[in-house]
Amino acid sequence: MDFANEQKSERDRELDIRLDHFELAYRMQNSIPRIQDLASESEATLRLYGLDDPMTENFGRQCLLARRFLEEGVRFVQVTHSDSEVQWDQHSDLYLGHTKNAAEVDRPIAGFLADLEQRGLLKDTLVLWGGEFGRTPTSQGNGRDHNPHGFTMWMAGGGVKGGFAYGATDEYGYYAVEDKMHIHDLHATILHLLGLDHERLTYRYAGRDFRLTDVAGQVATKILA
Repeated sequence: MDFANEQKSERDRELDIRLDHFELAYRMQNSIPRIQDLASESEATLRLYGLDDPMTENFGRQCLLARRFLEEGVRFVQVTHSDSEVQWDQHSDLYLGHTKNAAEVDRPIAGFLADLEQRGLLKDTLVLWGGEFGRTPTSQGNGRDHNPHGFTMWMAGGGVKGGFAYGATDEYGYYAVEDKMHIHDLHATILHLLGLDHERLTYRYAGRDFRLTDVAGQVATKILA
């Protein structure tokens, strides 16, 4: 093949890729109205997610939509609970704020997990609940400050063991001391559960190695099913 034909072949390949992207975008846009239409869901399912209660309706709707997206083959779904007035980042009124927030998410999360399991989706879906930090064991007025040294996330489905706690903090509740997990360990473990070896994602640039776990991270094998 001469140089001119090689150039034409490369342009054709790039055009095919662009057309594939446009077609994927169209299929996604064309599917959204149907996926977001909850008219086909039973009353029992709507109650399961808490759509019958103003306290849980908003987050419950997000969780139900997450299940519907998963059924359509969407590979990553993020559900966010936020309130501009009552945040999880409670530096004040922690008891009242967290009581309200927990009440809004508890029932929808339980419904989501139960629904995934009964539909056979939970075994292939990794569910992760968490934030970027916890709260200090000491008070800050009637709230608590940030604590990045020891806090909790939980996982369900997708190849992890259920019904146990991994790791522990010191007796004061401030520092992680047992089976400590850095955020790189968490990422390495998530990638492993998704079938990816994080070490194989290493690449060299400007004289140093890079990867998603920043050339660190150990898989927490004890949590694997």
